[in-house]
Amino acid sequence: QVQLVESGGGLVQAGDSLTLSCAASGRTYSQYVMGWFRQAPGKEREFVASLTSSGGSTNYAASVKGRFTISRDNAKNMVYLQMNSLKPEDTAVYYCAGVPQYYSLTYYSSMPRYSAWGQGTQVTVSS
Repeated sequence: QVQLVESGGGLVQAGDSLTLSCAASGRTYSQYVMGWFRQAPGKEREFVASLTSSGGSTNYAASVKGRFTISRDNAKNMVYLQMNSLKPEDTAVYYCAGVPQYYSLTYYSSMPRYSAWGQGTQVTVSS
């Protein structure tokens, strides 16, 4: 099983950029699909972005497409979420998640598909 630890959250202003990091431990990390989810107060956790074990394909929620970029460095066991043009509605706790890849990337756009989760990092965007 892979263990995940997020970092990089904070308080920013609308229009700013922020990069979240997720450190993974475990020998099978490089075989994992990795994803980012977020949960705003009073709302369900929602899919943000995912990428394949090789990093060659990505998938984004419509609300962040064109503003957020997911990437990974398998040599460093790291996953990143670059967030640009942040909006107040991006305020949430952001979670890193992973699961061994067996299917195409579109299969991994919902919470139940993932087996490993980090503890979350808070992102607050002020207007």
